[in-house]
Parts: sequence; C-alpha cells; structure tokens
Amino acid sequence: MIHHIMKHIVIFTVTILIATYFSGCSNSKEKRTTVVFWHSFVATTIPALNELVARFEKEHPNIKIDAQYIPTGDALVQKLITSIQSGNAPDVSWIHADFLDKLTESDAIYPMHHFIKGENGLTDQEVNDFFPQLLGAFSYKNTLYALPMDATVLALVYNKNHFRAVGLNPNAPPKTWDELRAYSKKLTIDKDGDGKLDQYGFYVPAYPGSGPLSIWMVLQWSPYLWQAGGQIIDSTQTKVLFNSDAGVKALTLWKEIYDDMNFSNYSFTHDMGLASGSLSMIMDGPWDLPTFRKAKNIDWAVAALPEGPKGKATYIAGESLAIFKQSKNPEAAWTFVKWVTQPKIQAMFSMSSGYLPVRKSVLDLEEYKSFLEKDHAMQSFVEQIETARQRPTLERFYVNINQFIAEAIEQTLVGNKSPKQALDEAAEKSNRLLNQK
Repeated sequence: MIHHIMKHIVIFTVTILIATYFSGCSNSKEKRTTVVFWHSFVATTIPALNELVARFEKEHPNIKIDAQYIPTGDALVQKLITSIQSGNAPDVSWIHADFLDKLTESDAIYPMHHFIKGENGLTDQEVNDFFPQLLGAFSYKNTLYALPMDATVLALVYNKNHFRAVGLNPNAPPKTWDELRAYSKKLTIDKDGDGKLDQYGFYVPAYPGSGPLSIWMVLQWSPYLWQAGGQIIDSTQTKVLFNSDAGVKALTLWKEIYDDMNFSNYSFTHDMGLASGSLSMIMDGPWDLPTFRKAKNIDWAVAALPEGPKGKATYIAGESLAIFKQSKNPEAAWTFVKWVTQPKIQAMFSMSSGYLPVRKSVLDLEEYKSFLEKDHAMQSFVEQIETARQRPTLERFYVNINQFIAEAIEQTLVGNKSPKQALDEAAEKSNRLLNQK
C-alpha cells in the first residue's frame, strides 16, 4: 500500500516538474520580442547583415530580428506609406533622407531624442561621435529622426590594366575635369576593328528622370555641382540654385564626355561593366567592393573624384534606421538601433559589408586601422570623408525637386536640350513649388 502511494506521489511530482518545465519554455518563448526590420541591402551585403543579426540575437536572446528585404526606391516608399495607412508599419526601417519629409509630416516615426534622452539613451559625447554630415542628412526642421546605420561616399573606381594598355600611368588616375574627359576619350576603344566600340572610358549615368535610379543619378551629379562652386538650394530653402553657372558647367562636362564616347550605345550597368572589362572608369560607393573583389583578371583601384574648378568634393550619404510610432515594441527596436551603431559593431559591419562606419571613433580602433592598412580600396573610400558633403535635406518637395533635376540631366544627355535650358526649366518648376503658399 505504502509502495503504491509512493509510486503515485513520484508520478505526480514528475508530472508537475514536466509541466513546470514546459510552461517555463512556453513563457520564455512568449517573452521573446520580435522586431520587424525592413531594409534594402544589396545581395552582396546580405551575408554581412545575417552575421550582424545573428550576433545581436546571441547577445540579446529575448529579442528576435525579423529582417525583411524590400526593394529600394519607390517600392520602399510606397510599401511604407501603405503599411502606415493600414496600421502595419514595421518596428524599424532602413530609410533614405528622401523619405524623411513624408514620414515626419505624417507623424509616422519617433524623433530620436525620445530614445536618446531616455534611460537606455546616448550621451552627448556618443551623439557627437557620429559624422555630423550624416546626422544633418537625417534631421528635419532641426530635429533628428533617424540614426545612421551605414555610410557611403562616392569615389572613382578604375581598371589599371586599361590604363597600362593605352600608355596611361595606372597609379595616376585623372585628377581634374580636363583629365577625366581626356582619359575617357583615350580609353574608349574599338578593340577588334569592326566599327563598334568594345570598351568605354567612363560611365556617365544617364537614367530615366522619372525612373527608380533617378535619385542615384542626381547623387552622382551633385559633387560636380559642388566642385564648380554651386549649390542645390539657398539657405532659406526658398529658391533653388542648381541652374547657376556652376550647374551648367557640371552638366556640360557630363554631356561632353557622353558625346565624346558615343555613350548612348552602352547598355551594361556601371558595376557589371567594370567587372566585365567593358568599362574603364566608374563612379561608385564601397558597397560594390565585394563584386569587384570577385572579378577575375581585373587589376582595379579606387581614387578620389577628379577635382573641379573650385576644388574637391564628393557626397556622403547612407541609410538610417527610423523607429515607427505604430511599433508594438519601440524599446526593443531602439535596443537594436543603439547596438548597431556601437563603434565595435560598426567596425565589424564595415569590414564584412564594404560600407563605411558612421562614427568617427571607429577610425581609431586598432582592429579597424589594421584592416584599412591591408585593404587599400576601403582606405581610399574612408579618405574621401574629408571632402564629403551631405546633400541638403529639403523641408518640402524633396522628391519633386530631385526628379526635376534628374529630368534635366536626362534631357541634356540623351535629349536635345542644352544644359542651361534644361536646368533653367527644372529650376522654374522647382521655384514654383517652393513659392506655393
């Protein structure tokens, strides 16, 4: 009898322990917060992103990052707008500065001071460690709405073998606008004598002004405007300035090179053109370094953009992380954003992805300095930060004005409008918008 009772007690105790164990497992699963993260990283960056997410989840076992790829450009903007309207916005999303006015005006995202000044916030010293151009790019009406996740600058990437073949010094890329035009002509070649060009000296971005790559085209043109002493818009943001003499000079240079090479016959993308050997020089950012490193039989290098009449300039940009007010887990989202921007994590992500770090102190980390000493291409991109500028964050009509500039570039390169006519018409349309009451 006693044996029988003891048997039931043991069974009952084991049952309770098992139930408690599985209940604990269930509770631990329930406690795990999921943060939905939208991004548009290119395919070559996905391995680095996966590594980043895996490390975060290991260090934060109670938070799961659901990273979802959304095509960049208009597709991402439209999906964000639709998700906000339907109440299904992500917790955190990768955004361009171009989206900022729409997201802030619709009260869709938190101002960053909501988190920075909170219990798990950032010190003033930590905030000041970010490159100021990046913070400026993601500030709207003097309020910061997103923290940069990665940074890029524009530089010249060129094929050293092509330089050698035409008698150019492979270690002396073009330093001025005149040299860029001269080198572009010299490197444009019909190799087999069939009357068709097989190699083009320089990739002049000529995309449809209303297409998904229009912003990319304007980004590439902006440094030339600055190099000639020009600006996009005045300080009061009431009048555009891109149709100045500087703007005309910058667009004239592109048109001359485009016509010199008969570039309308070229159909490859800039990155694949360089990798395949059909292009000698392109403008690009560090995100394509993984592609070039895989390219066989190409000896390539990275250099500063050629200097214009008024000096050197390139742009610095990047994608930032914004936290949405519809988020069910804004604090968990902030934990992810804050973690991603730590100097040691930024160094790791830069080394694996090809993007530049967003904080100045990363450049002082011994591990990162050793990395740059071995990676001359990345070092060349980092060096461009010194002359890099942010494009202005327009408080109104950002997308519209970008498109007007893009259309002017397209109409000049592939159409029959002069640079001055095209830019003047774009400026007239822009100023008409800006002067609306």
